[in-house]
Amino acid sequence: MLLQARGEHLEDLAASAARVRDAGLRAAGRPGVLTYSRSVFIPLTRLCRDRCHYCTFATVPGKLRRAGHGMFMSLDEVLDIARRGAALGCKEALITLGDKPEDRWPEAREWLDAHGYDDTIAYVRAVSIRILEETGLLPHLNPGVLTWTDFQRLKPVAPSMGMMLETTATRLWSEPGGPHYGSPDKEPALRLRVLEDAGRSSVPFTTGILIGIGETYEERAESLFALRRIARAHHGIQELIIQNFRAKPDTAMRGMPDAELDELVATVAVARHIMGPSACLQAPPNLIDAEYERLIGAGIDDWGGVSPLTIDHVNPERPWPRIDQLAEVSRAAGFELRERLCVYPEFVKRGEPWLDPRVLPHVRALADPETGLAREDATVEGRPWQEPDEVFTAAGRTDLHRTIDTRGRTADRRDDFDSVYGDWDALREAAAPGMAPERIDTDVRAALRTAADDPTKLTDAEALALLHADGPALDALCRVADDVRKSAVGEDVTYIVTRNINFTNVCYTGCRFCAFAQRRTDADAYTLSLKQVADRAQQAWDVGAVEVCMQGGIHPDLPGTAYFDLARAVKERVPGMHVHAFSPMEVVNGAARTGLSVREWLIAAKEAGLDTIPGTAAEILDDEVRWVLTKGKLPTATWIEVVTTAHELGIRSSSTMMYGHVDQPRHWLGHLRTLARIQQQTGGFTEFVTLPFVHTNAPVYLAGIARPGPTMRDNRAVTAMARLLLHPYIPNIQTSWVKLGAEGAVEMLRSGANDLGGTLMEETISRMAGSSYGSYKSVGELVAMAEAAGRPARPRTTLYGEVPEERQRAAKASGGRLPELLPVLE
Repeated sequence: MLLQARGEHLEDLAASAARVRDAGLRAAGRPGVLTYSRSVFIPLTRLCRDRCHYCTFATVPGKLRRAGHGMFMSLDEVLDIARRGAALGCKEALITLGDKPEDRWPEAREWLDAHGYDDTIAYVRAVSIRILEETGLLPHLNPGVLTWTDFQRLKPVAPSMGMMLETTATRLWSEPGGPHYGSPDKEPALRLRVLEDAGRSSVPFTTGILIGIGETYEERAESLFALRRIARAHHGIQELIIQNFRAKPDTAMRGMPDAELDELVATVAVARHIMGPSACLQAPPNLIDAEYERLIGAGIDDWGGVSPLTIDHVNPERPWPRIDQLAEVSRAAGFELRERLCVYPEFVKRGEPWLDPRVLPHVRALADPETGLAREDATVEGRPWQEPDEVFTAAGRTDLHRTIDTRGRTADRRDDFDSVYGDWDALREAAAPGMAPERIDTDVRAALRTAADDPTKLTDAEALALLHADGPALDALCRVADDVRKSAVGEDVTYIVTRNINFTNVCYTGCRFCAFAQRRTDADAYTLSLKQVADRAQQAWDVGAVEVCMQGGIHPDLPGTAYFDLARAVKERVPGMHVHAFSPMEVVNGAARTGLSVREWLIAAKEAGLDTIPGTAAEILDDEVRWVLTKGKLPTATWIEVVTTAHELGIRSSSTMMYGHVDQPRHWLGHLRTLARIQQQTGGFTEFVTLPFVHTNAPVYLAGIARPGPTMRDNRAVTAMARLLLHPYIPNIQTSWVKLGAEGAVEMLRSGANDLGGTLMEETISRMAGSSYGSYKSVGELVAMAEAAGRPARPRTTLYGEVPEERQRAAKASGGRLPELLPVLE
């Protein structure tokens, strides 16, 4: 193996790796340049819930007290270091701390409570804002294992983050005597998930491996290949560190031999070959004994963070080399040493979505716009960390809600199609297992008998058999579902006079199924003003609407109060209008931007006028499928957390499932079972909405990964099984005329559905995706669909209550339809 190369073989390996590095530097526009970051090291807390057997950084509360320290550094202590660093020209504040100390140490929990922080991440966020505002340094955060939600909370306050993978060798974590035994946050699968979530969240991320802790060469290689897979899938690993183990006194691994220099050089060279020319590769210069030229010769291109002020608190016995010393060593090897920021040049130049608008001005103040490196003449000084101004100024194609039906969209895809959604080849590999056909052995006839007798008794095997039903068996399934519908909700087909208001389509989340999202500069991008939103609500009220449904893209410029402002704007203009708004993804985004918990945010939104939330952003509640469909959208567990929290607060929601893309019937079954469990727990779902995938302009379809939407067989089976599997917990099953057309919707009414959704009045999401069934239906057209199914139609409210007579009269007079010559709102 190349990792074991020594002597001449190692020299040849290193030389070839250096050539790969040099090709990458030329391609990046900085040939002959090595980089470093001038930084200060801020050990925010040395308390940690883990017990790594080589670590001297982590300590216990008693030792901190005896040394006269608090459980966490105070804000004054942090800012003192940051200010002194800024005076020395530092531009990075490396914030390092132990993992979730409050979970192990009551003293940490007490400190956070006493200072008004819900958890350690909340304090990290607060510290980062103060550093940005008062010193101008850029926070690089190393808080350990983060959840997807944690990334959303921290991304607005830091341009980059990091966490060492260390190793993928599970035995070093799971077996007694291993270096990570007893450390819950060192489970390799968990740490790989963190790296995936960083990429999905478009966070420039530093990671790496720790060599010489007992791993085999094969395990070391597996770790590097795992990092390459994630780097290729998400393009978010900004830097890879190859760190050599150095034994420390007073640790369980004090007798372990240090990783030899040849071992480090070989690993650096192999990492360069595996990761490729574009990777940024670092080996900490303070962990070797001045053998710098060998690391340069093996393919590194960066020296990492080097501080003229603070020590390396993780390796306090190993002082940093002087920056002028590194410059001389680099020059002797034929390289120029240049300063970079904590966020690497590639990501500085990429800008959004990798850099949040709140930190982007701070980065640009210190960065050379051409190279992305640090500006030599930059003044390091505090700048306001604040929400963008006037986000609700009308901009772009604000008439899209009307012209999508006449002019259509400008192009079938964005011009960043090949980069914004991640690596398509990696996605094809990830999607392949889920696309494999399923073998069904269960007798469909027996399953139909169970469904007819008592659908709550259906086993998973029987349910899967029915989800695969076709021909006469499918017809029989739909009849059974329709009988259950009749007994559950009667014959009425319900509908609601409502208006969709998609207040912006600017979004950088990167959902691969979505053709709605646009960048600010795209021809079809738009954002409505608050006045326009209120005007549209008023127009809807005037023609009999009882509800507005408001959802929008995750606009990076949205202020923390944006969703509150939208709800309040509608309620102030039309107090009687029901505000059904903000998907779970938008809820999480709002919470992250305000620094509130999901619960706190929902309470504030309710006070601002929010009545119910749509259960969209669910897609398929199975992360195997979600991470193919979406790049940065919330994971299943977070979606569940949002809707259950909303229900607990008395905020009811719909529930949805988008199907017919890279999913299979087993995923539909799991999704429906999950919704049934939630409903049994909370009772908060008002309805279940089937959402067939519209493929025409969907990126995941254009890339050749997804199917061209569900078949009519799929639609009938999903509708029928939703009725059976959600019975008796969710009585209302809605079909989508927008996605299926009138004939398709009528067929679903014969297959177990009882609701047609709404008049909509405007609809851009499905139309941008390529749906050909229009943007609105009049009350008369909805009634006609019900009659075609042989059933009466009845208007309803969002909560399936009776519509006030006054609203019914207004809807009857207008047909629930906006005037044909509705003016384009300015």
